[in-house]
Amino acid sequence: MTNASCAERLDLIEHLLPIIRAAGDVVMAVYETDFTVRGKDDASPVTEADERAEALIVPALDALLPGVPVVAEEAFAAGRIPSVAERFWLVDPLDGTKEFISRNGEFTVNIALVENGEPVLGLVHAPALKKTFAGAAGCGAFIENCIGRRPIKCRRPPLEGLTVVASRSHGDAAALDAFLAGRKVAQLKSAGSSLKLCLIAAGEADLYPRLGRTMEWDIAAGHAVLTAAGGSVTRLDGSRLTYGKPGFDNPHFAAEGLTG
Repeated sequence: MTNASCAERLDLIEHLLPIIRAAGDVVMAVYETDFTVRGKDDASPVTEADERAEALIVPALDALLPGVPVVAEEAFAAGRIPSVAERFWLVDPLDGTKEFISRNGEFTVNIALVENGEPVLGLVHAPALKKTFAGAAGCGAFIENCIGRRPIKCRRPPLEGLTVVASRSHGDAAALDAFLAGRKVAQLKSAGSSLKLCLIAAGEADLYPRLGRTMEWDIAAGHAVLTAAGGSVTRLDGSRLTYGKPGFDNPHFAAEGLTG
C-alpha cells in the first residue's frame, strides 16, 4: 500500500466506508439510550459507545490489512499500545465525546491510515448528522450524505475575511485572539470534533487554530481529508505536523484551506 496509486487508495476507502458506518450505527444505538459516562485516568470522559465502536473497527482493520498496527484511543488508554513503523492505523471510535454527552450531534468516528509520518487517507463519519467525509492524499476528497456523494475542495479566503472555526468544548479565548491578531476575520464558528477540519475541506471555513492538547487519533482522519481537499495542517511555526510521535500527542497547530 505504501506509494499506492490513487485507484488503490480510493478502493481502500470504499472498503472502509461500510466499516465506519457500522461503527456509527453502534454509536447511535448507545446515543439513543440513557447511557452512563465514566472518567478515564486522564479525566476525559468515556462511554459504552466509544468502547463498542472500537471493538467493531479494530478487528475489521486487522482483516482488511493484516499485520498493519492499529493505534486506537481506548486501547491506548488501557495500555495496549502497539509498536508502529512506517505504516499504521489511527482510530478514534468517538471523537467529541463531550458533544455526544451533550447530545448536540457534533461527534464523529475517525479512521486514518498513516504512512511515513503522514495521514495518506482518512474517513470522518458523523452518524447523527448523516454525513461522511473521506479523502486520500493526491486523490481528492468527497462528502457523502442522504443526497449522495459530491467532491469537496478548499476555497480561497473571501475578500470580506476569514471564517475561523474553533472548538465548541475546548479552547482558550485569549490565546485565540492573540493568534488571530492582524488577520481579517469575518466570522468565528464553533464546531465539535474533527468536523472543524472537514468544514475547511468542504470550503465552508478557512482556518482552525488549535491552541490546546490533542492526540494524533483526534485529527489524523480530518487532516487526511483536508490535505486531499487542498488544505494543510502545520505546527504553529509552519513546519510539518507528523504522526507516530512518542506518546502520540500533538503540539499546537493550525489547519487551513487555500491561502492567498
